[in-house]
Amino acid sequence: MGFCVNCGHQHHDGVRFCRFCGSQQPSEQLLARLRAEAEQIRLLRMQMQQGNVQDNAYARLEAMRQQAEAAARLNNQQNQNYPPRW
Repeated sequence: MGFCVNCGHQHHDGVRFCRFCGSQQPSEQLLARLRAEAEQIRLLRMQMQQGNVQDNAYARLEAMRQQAEAAARLNNQQNQNYPPRW
């Protein structure tokens, strides 16, 4: 069962014209092509989201590295302010 692209009423598959509003309905060939394109878009979106997850993990690791370097620099600066104990 399908729905009219103009008025939204339900109709049987393969109907060329809506019996309620009279608008022409897309052919089965067009619908199959649109479904295939929608599936390709869905797969591309999933791949992009997986890539974003990897990018986000890399960004978090980079932020952690920068924080560790900043802490090490601060620690070195604090140690330089104290004279040696020997």
